[in-house]
Amino acid sequence: MISEPVYLFSLSSHPLATSVNSLDITLFKPSIDFSQYDYFILTSKQAVQALKQYDKASYIHKGAVAISVATAKSYEAIGGAVLEQGEGYGDNLEAIIKKYDKSLKWLYIRAKEIASDFAKNCREDGYNIEEVVAYESRCSQAIEEVSLPSQAVLIFTSPSSVKCFLQHHTILPTHRVIVIGKTTAKALPQGVKCELPMQKSIDSCLELLFIK
Repeated sequence: MISEPVYLFSLSSHPLATSVNSLDITLFKPSIDFSQYDYFILTSKQAVQALKQYDKASYIHKGAVAISVATAKSYEAIGGAVLEQGEGYGDNLEAIIKKYDKSLKWLYIRAKEIASDFAKNCREDGYNIEEVVAYESRCSQAIEEVSLPSQAVLIFTSPSSVKCFLQHHTILPTHRVIVIGKTTAKALPQGVKCELPMQKSIDSCLELLFIK
């Protein structure tokens, strides 16, 4: 039994938490010649949503490297094939991409603002990665308006969810903070203690609440 209220700051929801949509997403539709690329790099479910704006026959046969289990499932749900999936943060993708031949051409379908330089690092090592900005994230009105008690569990699933929260609220010493991964943890203010789950998923974050 969870004694304190649980707030999940994410684009996803969970029945055990009060889900607060942390971002509002605007999709773009830049011109893309999918025939020019061998594989995709997908770092969010929003990248898959952006792809769905195009003729599926022009891209669905392209394999993809996905940043996480959730992103992989999102691409598979529309019929795409996932080559490999990362552990939930961008820096992990660099090692995955460098397993492949440098002759391959990748398309990184990304947000306007990104938290990792993995694509730049790969290009500097000779890998052919082009980037296209397919969506933009903005802090949501919901995160601004949420009212939090002093005793609560706060779960953050991305650096941007932390950033947006801190624009309007303060993390109190009485709050229990759970973050989905190390990159998100780095976005917390100095001195804020947090817990990390064994796996980078919302379910794993919530499982921490039942561990004595």
